[in-house]
Amino acid sequence: MASELYNKVETLTLRKKFVASSCKLFFPDDPIKIVRAQGQYMFDEKERKYLDCINNVAHVGHCHPDVVKAGYMQMAKLNTNARFLHDNIVHYAKRLSQTLPQKLSVFYFVNSGSEANDLALRLAQQYTQHEDIVVLDHAYHGHLNSLIDISPYKFRSLRPQKDWVHVVPIPDTYRGMFREDHPDPALAYANEVKAVIDVVQKKNRKIAAFFAESLPSVAGQIIPPEGYFQKVAEHIHKAGGLFVADEIQVGFGRVGKHFWAFQLQGDDFLPDIVTMGKPIGNGHPLACVATTKAIADAFAATGVEHFNTFGGSPVSCAIGIAVLEVIEKEDLRGNATRVGAYLLNLLNEQKAKHTIIGDVRGIGLFIGAELVKDQQERTPAVEEAQYLITSDTQAHQLAISPNPKIKRKKMQGIHTCK
Repeated sequence: MASELYNKVETLTLRKKFVASSCKLFFPDDPIKIVRAQGQYMFDEKERKYLDCINNVAHVGHCHPDVVKAGYMQMAKLNTNARFLHDNIVHYAKRLSQTLPQKLSVFYFVNSGSEANDLALRLAQQYTQHEDIVVLDHAYHGHLNSLIDISPYKFRSLRPQKDWVHVVPIPDTYRGMFREDHPDPALAYANEVKAVIDVVQKKNRKIAAFFAESLPSVAGQIIPPEGYFQKVAEHIHKAGGLFVADEIQVGFGRVGKHFWAFQLQGDDFLPDIVTMGKPIGNGHPLACVATTKAIADAFAATGVEHFNTFGGSPVSCAIGIAVLEVIEKEDLRGNATRVGAYLLNLLNEQKAKHTIIGDVRGIGLFIGAELVKDQQERTPAVEEAQYLITSDTQAHQLAISPNPKIKRKKMQGIHTCK
């Protein structure tokens, strides 16, 4: 517990003094000071209640009592690193394995999605003995140096593209190269991957992996056409590479229909590596990499031990198990399906009324609305979108008035299952 309680102005002043300026706040013109949360609601220092449609880690609701209890009970008993033999890590790995295809049966536990993707990169390069990585345009896979290098969203504003990184068009059927009127956009976009592979191989380089979010999020809530991943995987495997499915934003039932977003592509698609984070621990620092025994064995063959000080700890695994149990017990996948369908319907009603809404798309509670200046040309409404997410009026519009006759809400994005 903090030794002093500050008012909002004091907190903001101290933050500006001691916290790096690149660590940004939501609603920078008028930040909200949040002091507690429960379920889908957050509360400020004046006890104003906010509907949280921003958070992408409180997957089963803020401070869920089952998750809090699991962490508290285990923390009061034992918390140490995963190099001691303990039941929680094997219980958790077994439970996670039941949500995945049988072949993905080996797990590495880490602290964050960035660590998970960095490890996936190492696994792929070690297994294939190749270096080059193929990524989607606008992709974001983490903030470590290794991941900035494979994240066009980041590296394009920071440094030149590495010669071992190759960017392919994002499979966007609304604004991309091949749109909804194309007879086979999955094949067309996959052929772009094949073309890049051909260029790489002509330079005597070799592909280690294709990295993709199962549903690209930072890139604009993109829904890849069904069959795209299968066709890409065929090209990547033929080139000697692996397919890495990044589920850090979209896993754990967020899409409702399936537990993992890559499963939307069909039963015949199987990634070689799956990374997960954010919702996995409901805000607790936990992440994971799942892969095949063959890939894990090749990594172990280096003779270099892999360990993570906090990943896979008894407390982290207890919390991870509790999250899985809540998702199942409270039917949060069903909730994501029902609430997502309801919200999509409401957004489509708004689209019919307002020409600025060019496209509404989504699955479960992975939903996006694209703003345009012109529906025919699909010109991005950049200024309007920026106003919507940063205006100092938004913080107040998010608040739900204590007067039951006044319900002032502003939906900023859909991230949580509950």
